[in-house]
Amino acid sequence: MDDLIADEGPGPNPGNAPEFTVSEISGAVKRTIEGGFSHIRVRGEVGRLSLPRSGHVYLDLKDDRSVLSAVIWKGTAARLAHPPEEGMEVIVTGRLTTFPGQSKYQMVIEDLRPAGAGALMAMLEKRRAMLAAEGLFDPARKKPLPFLPGVIGVVTSPSGAVIRDILHRLRERFPRHVLIWPVAVQGANCAPEVSRAIRGFNAIVPGGPIPRPDLIIVARGGGSLEDLWGFNEEIVVCAAAESAIPLISAVGHETDTTLIDHASDHRAPTPTAAAERAVPVRMDLLNWLRQQEGILTRTMTGGLGARRQRLADLSRALPRPETLLDHARQRLDLAAAGLAPALRHRGSLARARLDGAAARLAPALERNLARKRLGLGQAAARLSPAALNAQTRRVRDELDRLARRLDPSREARRLSEARMRLDSLAARLDRAADQMLAIRREQLGALDRLHRTLGYTETLKRGYAVVRAGKSVITTEVAARGHSALEIEFADGKLAVAPQGATPKSMPKQTPPKSGPDQGQLF
Repeated sequence: MDDLIADEGPGPNPGNAPEFTVSEISGAVKRTIEGGFSHIRVRGEVGRLSLPRSGHVYLDLKDDRSVLSAVIWKGTAARLAHPPEEGMEVIVTGRLTTFPGQSKYQMVIEDLRPAGAGALMAMLEKRRAMLAAEGLFDPARKKPLPFLPGVIGVVTSPSGAVIRDILHRLRERFPRHVLIWPVAVQGANCAPEVSRAIRGFNAIVPGGPIPRPDLIIVARGGGSLEDLWGFNEEIVVCAAAESAIPLISAVGHETDTTLIDHASDHRAPTPTAAAERAVPVRMDLLNWLRQQEGILTRTMTGGLGARRQRLADLSRALPRPETLLDHARQRLDLAAAGLAPALRHRGSLARARLDGAAARLAPALERNLARKRLGLGQAAARLSPAALNAQTRRVRDELDRLARRLDPSREARRLSEARMRLDSLAARLDRAADQMLAIRREQLGALDRLHRTLGYTETLKRGYAVVRAGKSVITTEVAARGHSALEIEFADGKLAVAPQGATPKSMPKQTPPKSGPDQGQLF
């Protein structure tokens, strides 16, 4: 840089110092760096890795104290045997140059070879194995996500594009109530704030002033391994594993994997995918409900139709109700007709049997009584007065017992019961006859009303008239011209129409007959 250095002179006056443009300074720095570091080899860990659509590769080489920006041009990247991955420790060969547009220097990599796993990746793998051994990543611990959560808690930065993407996607699919817990998503405060947010959502009491979320989404955009390191901390993983509320982790892009992804109940590749997994599409649900409604309606209609057809088929095999009662009515009539003669005949037979029994019993009683009297007379001659009295009492008791056996009250009771049954059947027969008579009377009344309604007198009351010539009914003008005198019948009377020039004579009002075969015709 000797050509850029000027002698300022001994005095403090700056007016003699030369002035340089920014491009001149940048060019001088570029020539100096490229001249001193035209071919170097650097060992470091791949940090931030960017793969734009242009095909160039931008990355950071870092160690525990410094970071060096590097670029691999498209042609060189296509020839590399081992493409760079974030967290790899590599040995690169290339040259240093500057980028005047941002006043930064960077390394142009011409060759890249892996040198082993980086320190951060080794630490991450060790921590992952330790937490897995504790059972925090066990699939049995994972809880099913709710189909349609009422409240969704989101743990993310309130100022980033992530929360806008989540809210926009929820609004498109199925709007839900969203609670945002603002946290730092990178840096030293990331891990404690995220763990406090997860535990804070779980500490909300159901039914309180703040609704308790049914689902938690922990979201962050893409970044380097260092930017996402807060979600690899043990306190965040433990909080996610202990959460009683189902949790979705959406940290980084699809290729980024953190330890919270293993402990969460569901891992989404992006925050937008987390919103899509959280709620279904409202229109899809409405369409599904319409389809199910149509299926249910068709099923019910088909089932009812099949059952209606089955019922109709079965009903054709059944007799009509009136035919079922006809035979019973006929049997009742026959039984009622034969009941009175049967009762009289049964009474006559019972009376004849009673008379025959009485006729047979009386001589036997007389003979038995005669024998008793004879025996009593003989015994009285042999017995003392006391024994005679005792024997007399025994004979009298026996006579009383035999007399009670001759009591016709049993036959009288049987005859009385038969008469009662006959009276009951006669009453039922009278009621049936009265009901049948009432039905016939009602049918006759209905026919009479129909007859009056269809009669021509009711038609006259509606504004019509009947024209007669003698006993003939005139229905045409030609027929009316052939008669010199006509009679017109209205509802309230008859009017005689005289020949031309004569004075018509009013007929007295006549009441039309209610019924009868000679009521005339309207047409």
